[in-house]
Amino acid sequence: MTTSNGPYPRDMVGYGANPPDPKWPGGANICLTVALNYEAGGEMNILHGDARSESMLTDTGFPAYDDARNVITETAFEYGSRRGIWRILRILDERGIKVSAWAVVMGLERNPQAACAIVEGGHEMVSHGWRWIDYQCVPEEVEREHIQRAIEGLRSLTGERPVGWMTGRPGPNTRRLLVEEGGFLYDRDSLADELPYWVEVESKPHLVIPISYETNDNRFNEQTGFVTADDFFTYMKDAFDVLYGEGERGEPKMMMLALHDRIIGRPARAVGLERFLDYVLEHDKVWIARGVDIARHWMEHHPYRA
Repeated sequence: MTTSNGPYPRDMVGYGANPPDPKWPGGANICLTVALNYEAGGEMNILHGDARSESMLTDTGFPAYDDARNVITETAFEYGSRRGIWRILRILDERGIKVSAWAVVMGLERNPQAACAIVEGGHEMVSHGWRWIDYQCVPEEVEREHIQRAIEGLRSLTGERPVGWMTGRPGPNTRRLLVEEGGFLYDRDSLADELPYWVEVESKPHLVIPISYETNDNRFNEQTGFVTADDFFTYMKDAFDVLYGEGERGEPKMMMLALHDRIIGRPARAVGLERFLDYVLEHDKVWIARGVDIARHWMEHHPYRA
């Protein structure tokens, strides 16, 4: 894209007023893709060599502390790995729903039982990075090393390398380093659309499958966000209904649902997830797909064109 001042590195137009027909399998009106975040044990912590403790999405309200462990916040993460992950996997298994597990690899290495359960459940293992940290200011050589450690860690845990990537808090070098590595079909570090799209990185095509921080249980951690399971269910249902209706009118799109084991895994919140998934399953024209399924479908039906 260019402007009067020369090249501009952002695409402000996308598909515009005429998005392509994604041709979802079975003529589905909507593709629902679910991601289960596993981050415990890889978050910011002085035990991991960081200068301070984590304060983001902790469900406690405590701030980060410099040069000290925040033990109660650590236990909020531990709830996810000890209990929440198993409740969510049960809910998914009871409904036959397969998801993409976004795994922070340093953390998952500390819970191989969970890794086995995710793979045995037919879920896709996506790299959520080696660490659950903000990569905005991480040096390029360190981030490159972290990408390799994440790949090899998941290969060791599951027997296969990941083909999907989601940092969450990417830096300016992240996507270029992924393309440089060469083994990823797609990444999910974008909030820009409701359909996959192609980008060029170092003159190479690369597929991006956008996510959402809106249809996301992280809003239980916002002062003006979700309070009850009804809040979660109503919001997700409304998003689903709008997108399903647009699909019926000839513009099918994708709905992203992001879950965290330490957040939606709590009993009084999990019931909202159960209600929403049951509501989705009442509809016929829905394709519930993992990230890798969407990537392969898009590459087949909408291959890259320069």
